[in-house]
Amino acid sequence: MTGSDYERYTLARRVLLDALDALAEQRDALILVGAQAIYLHTGALEIAVAAATFDADLAIDPALLKSAPALADALQAAGFSPRDQPGIWESSRNGIEVDLQVPASVAGTGRRGADLGDIHGKRAARKARGLEAALVDHAPMVITALDDIDPHRAEMLVAGPAALLVAKLHKVAERIEDPRRQKPKDALDIYRLLMVSSPETLSERLAALRLDARSALVTAEALGYLRELFGTGAQRGSQLAGIAVVPLDDPDTVAESVAALAQDLLALL
Repeated sequence: MTGSDYERYTLARRVLLDALDALAEQRDALILVGAQAIYLHTGALEIAVAAATFDADLAIDPALLKSAPALADALQAAGFSPRDQPGIWESSRNGIEVDLQVPASVAGTGRRGADLGDIHGKRAARKARGLEAALVDHAPMVITALDDIDPHRAEMLVAGPAALLVAKLHKVAERIEDPRRQKPKDALDIYRLLMVSSPETLSERLAALRLDARSALVTAEALGYLRELFGTGAQRGSQLAGIAVVPLDDPDTVAESVAALAQDLLALL
């Protein structure tokens, strides 16, 4: 990771903590997802490409949202501005974005914006398929600043590795047919998640997700994507993971490694 990348990652963590402060009254309805959640679980892994992300992703459980304060009002009062797309909020401090997302199955009608009722509206958050598993698989964690001299910290729910794996598989599958939207880093994050937990532990959590009505369908779909995209080293997801490590590591080795981990997990399921 370059110095500038680490600086931006540090800023992204600071903006996440700013957003959590702004939404303190709604924190029970929030679950950290995306890359920042993945790196909380996998940061100790030794991979050639260092963990870094330049935004923050928060999933919302609409059933736990309070009527006040309105999400938009709280974020704008803290210096966040809405972007053109629903759910994307930019910090006035440094331009880092926070993405508010609602699992599609509980996000109401509409194509992009989540319908959160009259108070929170249809533009505060966007719909995202695959996050349903985060409603089931999560646990509280303490989020701290990455800057050693910054004492900022907050406790919140963070999606577990199984839920994050489901979400990432949906993301990779959604973008796989469009080279302009493909991000090798997403496939590498799947490699990280497969490495951080034993196949037995992941299979137990995924089995539980398949039994919960909230997450059963998206989990079954995700496991299909795992087989189709990562089942062998030659498949497109595995190849993307390999591309992500160039030139720091051998892409073929990484592609075969992620496929072997996927095969071990699928065999247990």
